[in-house]
Amino acid sequence: MKRLNKLAPILVIIVLLTAWEFTVKIAHIPLYVLPAPSAAIGTFVQEFPTLIRHAGITVMEALAGMGIAFAIAIAIGILIDAMPTFKKCIYPILVVTQTVPVIVLAPIFVIYMGFGYAPKILTVVLMCFFPIVVSFSDGLGQMDKEYLNLIRTYGGSKFQLYKIVKIPSAMISLLSGLKVAATYSISGAVVGEWIAAQSGLGYYLIRAKNGYMLDKVFACVLIIIILSLMMNGVVKLFGYAMLPSQRKKRK
Repeated sequence: MKRLNKLAPILVIIVLLTAWEFTVKIAHIPLYVLPAPSAAIGTFVQEFPTLIRHAGITVMEALAGMGIAFAIAIAIGILIDAMPTFKKCIYPILVVTQTVPVIVLAPIFVIYMGFGYAPKILTVVLMCFFPIVVSFSDGLGQMDKEYLNLIRTYGGSKFQLYKIVKIPSAMISLLSGLKVAATYSISGAVVGEWIAAQSGLGYYLIRAKNGYMLDKVFACVLIIIILSLMMNGVVKLFGYAMLPSQRKKRK
């Protein structure tokens, strides 16, 4: 039964791709309107060296943005948990930042930061920061108060409280936020590259779209999906390394 549950999504994808393929062939839909999956995969193989070259730039921007977002989110998350007044002041602002589409902010970043890597990395930071800080701060706030009082009774300082108890206990929540952020990171870098770039998957995607080469567009989308899943997988491996108990539950 478990194996069937795992195979179910794969079977659904196969059915959808088969229906897509036959629809395009039977209806004789032109390539510039909708390419068949076989055409997109063929283009993916043909363009793989070029896609990989652009993907390297996008992944670099995604990793840099994730790293910065992670560092800031950890600091802000601890402050939110340690200082209720700070939480009341900053939390509404964090929520408001998520109501503004990043695609609207990206041109502003270019104006002030130029056409280099900085605006793309900042776009990734904005997309990845919120899920990390929210999940981490929630994890810190879910500790058993009686357990915390026990640690204080034994003379534990506030620093020790976070180092020994709170942060390790919040790791599961933190990893949940990191998985979401990792999936967003590639998309964030691509969005930044849409606005102004001379390399990267976003740049490749715009050029292919402007040339009505939809097979290349779908090939680019495919590698973006693969990279996003790989980023999510890296976070899962990190979680298994940090929390062996999660690996046991998986088994």
